[in-house]
Amino acid sequence: MRTWRELRAFPLAIRLLLVNQLGVNTGFYLLIPYLAVHLTENAGMSAAAVGIVLGVRNLSQQGLFLIGGSASDRLGARGVIIAGCALRTAGFGLFALGDELAVLLAASVLSGLAGALFNPAVRTYLTLEAGERRAEAFALFNVFATTGALIGPLLGSALLLVGFRASALVAAGIFAVLTVAQALVLPGRAAVRSGNGVLGDWREVAGNRAFLAFALAMAGLFTLESQLYLLLPHGAREATGWDGAAAIVFLTGTLAGLWLQLRITRRLKERGSRSRWIAAGLMLAGLAFLPPMAVAGGAPAPAGAGEAALRALPVLAGALLLYLGVMVAQPFVMELIPGFGRPELTGTCFGVFYVISGVAAAAGNTAVGWAMDAGARSGTPWLPWACCLAVGLASAAGLARLHHLGLLPGRPEPDGSTPERERL
Repeated sequence: MRTWRELRAFPLAIRLLLVNQLGVNTGFYLLIPYLAVHLTENAGMSAAAVGIVLGVRNLSQQGLFLIGGSASDRLGARGVIIAGCALRTAGFGLFALGDELAVLLAASVLSGLAGALFNPAVRTYLTLEAGERRAEAFALFNVFATTGALIGPLLGSALLLVGFRASALVAAGIFAVLTVAQALVLPGRAAVRSGNGVLGDWREVAGNRAFLAFALAMAGLFTLESQLYLLLPHGAREATGWDGAAAIVFLTGTLAGLWLQLRITRRLKERGSRSRWIAAGLMLAGLAFLPPMAVAGGAPAPAGAGEAALRALPVLAGALLLYLGVMVAQPFVMELIPGFGRPELTGTCFGVFYVISGVAAAAGNTAVGWAMDAGARSGTPWLPWACCLAVGLASAAGLARLHHLGLLPGRPEPDGSTPERERL
């Protein structure tokens, strides 16, 4: 009920975008998690070919965030959001047409480009529309996104009983409905030009060294959050000897996010600076990897269900702490990003942020994967957990250093103006 009351307090545009994010994640997660299995088991593709398809989708999205951000600034976020959803409709529809590599690559490019357009644009729109209530808007955004990420896989697993193409068509249908709804209901906002060309906008944002340092520090948050799908599920399976333990890790954190996200953001918003809570969230996310170290490859498979449940507790505690750290930090990260630049460069700031932090997080995930392999070979299963702990603490220290130097934006101004700050 509290979430519903908070939702009703926002204008129609924000309410639509929040519901839209629920649909976006539902459509995405009912299809993409099952794509690799379909391509290998049903389409008979090699692991290398599957890697190409998935890599093209990811590269199309991560590599083009800057284009989506600039388009939001210059063309208006509304049109870019609608275009992104329309492209996702076409991309997911192509997945249903056939298993030829050319069709799959086209579908991957379109669905990745859709995300590159949609993600910076919706955050730009929320930033401009929410004003001083950005933190609550992004907290609700996370709640709706998490709900979609929970519904999507459940719906996808049910649709797979019919067939993968049914999943692709339903996902495409969800995005088609969202496209029409936004075209009919989402109010437009006039784009305000920065006075520079596109390259000038990019140079201005990329020349803000404080912003670049902030984006690199936040790569730690993205790296650690990714371990909800890599290291923590691996630890849960290893501790319990049960493959289903990975799903329990995800479910525990998802339910905690639905229950606590908005409460945490509202309580912390008026208690100290944003940077203080971001640093605290990063530290909490890093410390989350301490409990699982206690059961990291240290004993043979449990003999019974009771022992398995007991050994799963440290991993579940780590997952819960990691979710709490993300819930503390992420809304305030999203709130601070626009403050590094002029209001008319909000989309560009989001685009640059996601490119930098995405590349850095990819490198971090590669390092974690290397540590998992190295730990298994050398008999030091604690190694990847220690690496994640170090990443969290280093990111928190970096953020605290930026705050100490006065290089982070303050609270959002009511008129959307950007406070002056010292630059590196």
